[in-house]
This record gives sequence, structure tokens and C-alpha cells, in this order.
Amino acid sequence: MNKIVMKTPLVEMDGDEMTRIIWAMIKDILLKPYIELNTEYYDLGLKKRDETNDRITVDSANAIRKYGVGVKCATITPNAARVKEYELKQMWKSPNGTIRSILDGTVFRTPIIVNNIKPFIPTWVKPVTIARHAYGDVYKNVELSVDKPGKVELVYTSENGMERRQLLHSFQGGGVVMGMHNLDASIASFARSCFTFALDRKIDLWFSAKDTISKIYDHRFKDIFQDIYEREYKDRFEAADLEYFYTLIDDLVARVIRSEGGVLWACKNYDGDVMSDMVATAFGSLAMMTSVLVSPEGCYEFEAAHGTVQKHYYSHLKGEKTSTNSMATIFAWTGALRKRGELDGNVRLYQFAGILEKAAISTIESGVMTKDLYQLSSSPDKKAEGTEEFLLAVRTKLDF
Repeated sequence: MNKIVMKTPLVEMDGDEMTRIIWAMIKDILLKPYIELNTEYYDLGLKKRDETNDRITVDSANAIRKYGVGVKCATITPNAARVKEYELKQMWKSPNGTIRSILDGTVFRTPIIVNNIKPFIPTWVKPVTIARHAYGDVYKNVELSVDKPGKVELVYTSENGMERRQLLHSFQGGGVVMGMHNLDASIASFARSCFTFALDRKIDLWFSAKDTISKIYDHRFKDIFQDIYEREYKDRFEAADLEYFYTLIDDLVARVIRSEGGVLWACKNYDGDVMSDMVATAFGSLAMMTSVLVSPEGCYEFEAAHGTVQKHYYSHLKGEKTSTNSMATIFAWTGALRKRGELDGNVRLYQFAGILEKAAISTIESGVMTKDLYQLSSSPDKKAEGTEEFLLAVRTKLDF
């Protein structure tokens, strides 16, 4: 069979540790035998980011703006221990945060459902999709360490020189300070993305924040969502018999747990980070979650929602056999290939993405899976396979 030819490249962003190993395996075992893979490659491994003073991360985000579709491997966000381990110049910021800041938009995360793994929440019979705002908050924060008595103020200086000040805190000793910001335009694009996604998927939209405590910052989100809903989407939601409502995040956590699923849960940036991990774990594993960033310009960045699987990587370096779940990384590739095929009118590429996803799901449902899913599976005849062996099993199910 002739390989599938790609007209336009994907932006490929390689990553770190065990996920970097899996990344190469997926390409060699599941992609290159069937596709003339066409990518513009960026190495976002921690050493290369340090070598380029993180310029390569910015370049990769701009490449996504150029080509429209990117696919990203999991990467390390270094802490103090990582700075020492990798002998870094500094504690570089999250590459995901940098890319999302440049592209803006919304991250949509949905569990990968397989029939032989039941959610930990018995009432969840439908997937819960998290919509995560992709700009600002703690990921664009400015921090300051205070070691002596003194006061910290928020200062706003307008273009004409008018100044507004607000006391943050009068310190009597040491402490820490953090400043966050967001943009009305970004919040508005987040809202429109959520409303559009809910209409497309025909699911209710629930939005949560904490405006009772954050009476200006979080309240701004609430007000912008409500204004856009009333002016642009209310009639369409009512015609489709769909519901939109806002409530406090603690209330919505309780509502979601009691629900049957099948909703879009919109969260601010950090809230979405935490809640998507909760939802993924409740459905089985952090590696069983799709993740796509959709920008207001119509650009798409697909990624795995989990980390670099550091423990497995250290075992791999010792020559020990690993059993690392590759599903989220497979689905990052299939999501990007499907979107590339859709945008280019490449029917074969679009169809291949669906075939590969069905093969991966069918492999798990047949009882072949990695160790993280083994204890969760209800299959009577199940087998825990190694990292590479699972990918080889998926390949045997690819059928054109």
C-alpha cells in the first residue's frame, strides 16, 4: 500500500524523559510505516530549551501560528532540583504556559473511553470534558520574595500618567508576593470557544470560578461569560435545549461528582489544570485523556495532558523493562493528523487518524494494556504488556 502523503507539515515538538522515548516509538511503529510524515521539528527537551535560552519554545509556538496545527510531547517544567540535575542556566517557565500565552485560546480535555475500564464515579456514564482557559493567571505571574518589614502595593499607571495604588500587604517580616493578570479579550475568546464547543457537541456548559472571594478578578470572568451568552448564544442554546450556568467552583465540584457526565466544564487556567487531572484519574488514568488547545485564530495544538513519567525514564536508563501508557500521546498525534487532514482536504490522512484510534482502543478492550490500566480493567483475560509491546499490539490491529 502506498504511504499517505502530507501536503502541509505539522509542527512537531519533542519533549523529555519517558515520553520522549514513547514519542519516537509511536513514530517508528505506528506512523512512519503508513505516512510520509511531514513535520517541522522543534526539540523542546530541557537541555535544548536551556541552550537556546528558551527561544525554541517561542519559535515552536510561532510555527503553529504559521502552519495551523502542532503536536507536542510532554516536557519538564523545572524546579530547583531539576536546575541542579540538568545544570540549567535558570529555572525556565513552563513551555506549555509559554505556548498557550502566545496562542491564547482554550484547552479542551476529554477522557478516552474504553468499555472494559469503568470510571471510579459510578454515575459517570458519559465523558466530562474540561475547557481550560489557556492565558494568564499563575502561569504568567510575577513573584517577589520579601525578607524585611515593608509594604507591597499594586500600582497602575495609565498612558497619560494617572496613577492608582492599592496596598497589598504591610509585611512585618519575611514573606512572598505574587501578581497575576488577565485580559478581557482573552476571557471573551475563552467564553466564545466554550459556547461554540458546547453547541457543536450538543452538551450543557457549566462554568465555575470563585467570585465571592475574588470580587474583581473572578467576577470579571463571570460577567464577560454572562454578557456574551446573553447577546450571542442564549437563543441558540435554548433552541438546542442546552443549559448554561455559572456557579462557584466548590459547588460545581459537588454537582459534577453527582452528575452522569456528558457536560463541558469551563475552568480558569489553574482550576482547569487541577480538575482535568481529577477527571482523567476518575476515568482511569492521566494517560487516558485527550488535550487540544484551540486559539482564536483557528490554530490547534494537540498534546498529552500528563507529565514526562520521570520514574519510568530512570528505570529505562537502567535497562529495566517499562510499562508506560502511551494512549494520550497516540491521541495527540491522531488529533493533529486528523485536523491536518481536515484542513488540507487529505481524506486518507483524516481516515488514518480514526483507524489508529480505534485500533488503540480495541487493543485495550481485547485485554492487552499497560500496567496502570491492568488493575482497573474488567476484562476476564487481560495481560499487562511493556511500553513497546503495547504499541506493537496496536499495530497488529491496524486495518485499512
